Amino acid sequence: MNETPTKILLVDDEIDVLRLLSIRLNASGYEVVTAESGEQALAQLSVSRPNLVITDLRMDGMDGMALFDAIQQSNTTLPVILLTAHGSIPDAIDATNRGVFSFLTKPWDSQTLLDHIQKALSLTGNGIPAPTEVGDEDWRQGIITRSSLMEDLLVQANMVAASETSVLIHGDSGTGKELLAQAIHRASPRRNQPFVPVNCGAIPETLLESELFGHAKGAFTGATRDYEGLFQAAHQGTLFLDEIGDMPLALQVKLLRVLQEKAIRPVGSTKTIPVDVRMISATHRDLEYELEQANFREDLYYRLNVVTLELPNLAARREDIPLLATHFLTRLSSDNSKQVTGFAPEAMEFLVRASWPGNVRQLLNVVEQTFALTTTPIISAMLVRKALREKPGELLTFADAKRRFEQEYLVQLLQITNGNVSRAARMAKRNRTEFYKLLHRHQIDPGLFKPSRVSDN
Repeated sequence: MNETPTKILLVDDEIDVLRLLSIRLNASGYEVVTAESGEQALAQLSVSRPNLVITDLRMDGMDGMALFDAIQQSNTTLPVILLTAHGSIPDAIDATNRGVFSFLTKPWDSQTLLDHIQKALSLTGNGIPAPTEVGDEDWRQGIITRSSLMEDLLVQANMVAASETSVLIHGDSGTGKELLAQAIHRASPRRNQPFVPVNCGAIPETLLESELFGHAKGAFTGATRDYEGLFQAAHQGTLFLDEIGDMPLALQVKLLRVLQEKAIRPVGSTKTIPVDVRMISATHRDLEYELEQANFREDLYYRLNVVTLELPNLAARREDIPLLATHFLTRLSSDNSKQVTGFAPEAMEFLVRASWPGNVRQLLNVVEQTFALTTTPIISAMLVRKALREKPGELLTFADAKRRFEQEYLVQLLQITNGNVSRAARMAKRNRTEFYKLLHRHQIDPGLFKPSRVSDN
């Protein structure tokens, strides 16, 4: 496969500086995208997906530190290098203490800058082949997204996959926690070994211990033979404990012992059996609250929760709804003799605006229902409304949005509509001229969101 070049976002309100830096970095093999302000850079982030940001500190409007703070809210793993002609020791100390990777004073030495870039990329894992081969996207198969929230999460997932660190995935029901766990497994060194999922809330308490650790012949009525549990089935691979928050306290003690000793003792047996598993767990519960209520052991919590990945709900990634709905519909059409080619525009708008308490699982259910009931190649808005069983929710109005949210709102609308300004304006309940003024105010170029641009990233 061809190696994808590392992408760097340059941010400076001086055009000459952007041009000079772009030439130097392109010559060093980097792909460069540019922004002339912090606001424009935030819009670029959602589309360009850079591996590194280099920004001027002093800029009109949003300065370099304000841009860094905004980036940190959504992507803590994206490294930022600050450049300034007004460098001072207090500025540098403040920037590095807050998490900026490095701070260089203009005029900078080109080789020094390249060294800082390489070090930032090597320490964060951005843009370098870590657990998977360069360009290999098989590890994330089945995860359909163009959401910046999801892409940031997948960067973190790919980074943590290379280690043996225990991972806790937190997310609402129906968000795809097992799908993310499978992706981590496929990106890990254990990818060729078993991935064994178990839903701790779906197995009766009396059977869960035997399912996890196995049992010896005669351990209880009906135990007519030795039984290898799921820990042994996952030996040298990954064990995924879904809904770990539902695990009974008595079994939590035994699970902690297994994790500490790396050995299990089947029910009714006196022998211990070594096991080598990588643990990934998931829950929709607030485990810190469960700790306070004494429903979950603190020592087990810290053993499992070395790295937490927060899986966003579907309402937080609305730009993915058209992609997911179309993907599900295409799959249904290929699996059946019935050819349905898409959703009517109004039907898709209903899907985008819905509240989705059941998340991706509910979206799949709605698509399946409308597919089964449609008598035309295009699914109508009426079918979607009946399947949703709710009045479609409204996106927030601009009058209620503050500056930063307004900018994010505009970016999300353009992602949903693939840069179609007329449709985006209609969804926002603004006329086209006013909508263009809003885009201009936030320095957002709708051309960035056209399908040809999106597919390149």
